[in-house]
Amino acid sequence: MVRRPAVVAAGVNPIGTLLEAELHIGGSAILWREIIGNGFGLASAIGGMRRRVWAWPVGIVGNALLFTVFVGGVFHTPQQVSMAGQAGRQLVFLAVGVYGWWRWYRSRGGGAAAVLPRWATGRERALLALAMVLGTGVFAVVFAEIGSYGPLAEAWIFTGSVLATYGMARGLAEFWLIWIGVDLVGVPLLLRAGYYPSAVLYLVYAGFVIWGFVVWVRTIRAPVAERAATAPV
Repeated sequence: MVRRPAVVAAGVNPIGTLLEAELHIGGSAILWREIIGNGFGLASAIGGMRRRVWAWPVGIVGNALLFTVFVGGVFHTPQQVSMAGQAGRQLVFLAVGVYGWWRWYRSRGGGAAAVLPRWATGRERALLALAMVLGTGVFAVVFAEIGSYGPLAEAWIFTGSVLATYGMARGLAEFWLIWIGVDLVGVPLLLRAGYYPSAVLYLVYAGFVIWGFVVWVRTIRAPVAERAATAPV
């Protein structure tokens, strides 16, 4: 059942009404903006797999909606649980999304894919691993200090999400593997916190990123002539 205002009075803010709209399932209240935001996120992931520029602006819209979901203590979500890692990563996604949008838009051409997938170099992999370890440790302390829910898991998800998004912008096939690591921690964390649509989407992502990884690997292994046909100009 969807909760709707009985009467739309004059002066009612339609944006505020949308932010407060809920879906009730089995006695649990779920915000529509969480569902819609995750829908935009899934669409962005599909666009990313296909290496299309529109993946970035679509993702930015989803990030903005989900930010309001995970700062539950401010926007009065049904869970009333603030998850600093989840909220913070939406802000980072916005910044990295603008960078990725610009980078892919600049390199696209004539209907071709915006980026040519490749494997990270040994140095890049070492830097990604080091950044994952250090980032998780530092942000776990930060999130614990500000009272975030599940600080260590939040730190892992936050750091991995940042690195995966950066890897996507750079065309590194390993970014799909980072997402798998994020999903493995994210699903149980979100279920415990009561963010069920986001937890379900994490499960969907887990299967989707495996598929996306296979697609990118096949592209990397394709003959040079075939890869050149879809390479950015």
